Amino acid sequence: MTAVTSVEEFAQRRQALMKRLPLGAVAIIAGNSEVTRSNDTEYPFRQNSDFFYLTGFAEPDAVLLLVNGEKPQSLLFCQDKDPQQEVWHGLRLGYENAEPTLKVDAAEDIDAIEERLPDILKGMDSVFYLMGDQAEVGELINGARNQLQQAARRSGELPPQSLGDLRALLDDMRLIKSEAEINVMRESARISSNAFRRIMRFVEPGKHEYQVGAELHHEFAMNGALYPAYGMICGGGANACVLHYTDNKDVLNDGDLILVDAGAEYQGYAADITRTFPVNGKFSDTQRTLYELVLKAQQAAFEEIKPGSNLVNASNAAARVINDGLVELGIIDGDPDTAFEAVRWKTYFIHGLGHWLGLDVHDMGRYKDDNGKPVPFEPGMVLTVEPGIYIPEDADVDEKWRGIGIRIEDDLVVTAEGYENLTSDVPKTIEEIEAWMSGK
Repeated sequence: MTAVTSVEEFAQRRQALMKRLPLGAVAIIAGNSEVTRSNDTEYPFRQNSDFFYLTGFAEPDAVLLLVNGEKPQSLLFCQDKDPQQEVWHGLRLGYENAEPTLKVDAAEDIDAIEERLPDILKGMDSVFYLMGDQAEVGELINGARNQLQQAARRSGELPPQSLGDLRALLDDMRLIKSEAEINVMRESARISSNAFRRIMRFVEPGKHEYQVGAELHHEFAMNGALYPAYGMICGGGANACVLHYTDNKDVLNDGDLILVDAGAEYQGYAADITRTFPVNGKFSDTQRTLYELVLKAQQAAFEEIKPGSNLVNASNAAARVINDGLVELGIIDGDPDTAFEAVRWKTYFIHGLGHWLGLDVHDMGRYKDDNGKPVPFEPGMVLTVEPGIYIPEDADVDEKWRGIGIRIEDDLVVTAEGYENLTSDVPKTIEEIEAWMSGK
């Protein structure tokens, strides 16, 4: 299956954002520029997520303006066609082709934006942009307002007096995914799931962590997801206790677990999966005990993924399972209720339960409303659920538990009935993992 977001959907998003703007407002969102890696080479280009959400345009050095005036319009400034540059760096769409191709109302050369912006802002009341994220846009706006302020001495017409942060409006839009977005995310999850099934049969003692990463990347790219959505974590043994371990350089040892946290980016949308499994294909009794506890915690959290509940409820459900299990195993002291209230479980379940997922791995969207209450789940929200237990090698516990890190992570869409697990195809129970790794 190949999921593609239509040009019409991008146009609908621009219209929806325009309706959220007050009359007399202009919204300005810049795309990214290329970033130098070394000397005259650049990192692979990745478009700004907000800009991409509204345009689907993946070229650098472009700016979108949404003008909510008497006649609302979308205006794109982008690079012009340039045969000499295109020979070296590839074809450009060009502003003359942007209007019909991207269905914007008008398009102009990016080189003209500084000169044109004062005219566009003239007579408008407010300007919205991504405050704190796009300083260059702020400078552009200030320059245009200063010009208009100077002209106001003659004309009496003031520049826009109000500046607003566009983030709040966009975050709420991006939090609820459309069916088209969810279809793209299903494909990203499918590609990522197949990559995990691949590495589970690849891993064995003597292989290196970076080889596991290479197998993942190969499966991603061969299926149209050219890049990982984030730096992959392939941590064998005690490396799994380092939450953002990305060195991926050590050899995998017989008897250890390996924790792999990775996901493909497909058409801009991320998957984010974690599985922990034995390097030799068989869990030891100690590993099995802790793994079952984490899996039980995830299932408890799943039961709270439904409209009307929230991430705090899901987090508490998972934490309670881990807390009670660690007390029973003697890894934390005290009776279960006292230990839970004292948050002793946080020593070994270090991070939060999950996060929103979408164009960004840690996607945009609030977790609390204006009153400080948890945002309730609604159909169309997509999130990860990833409980874990991490016991470092120097922990003050029985030696048999030391150096074990376990995380299990899936990607869930909130539905009217509860949830859809986008990554359920990856073996997860001990029986499923051992059977799959053995080739059965």
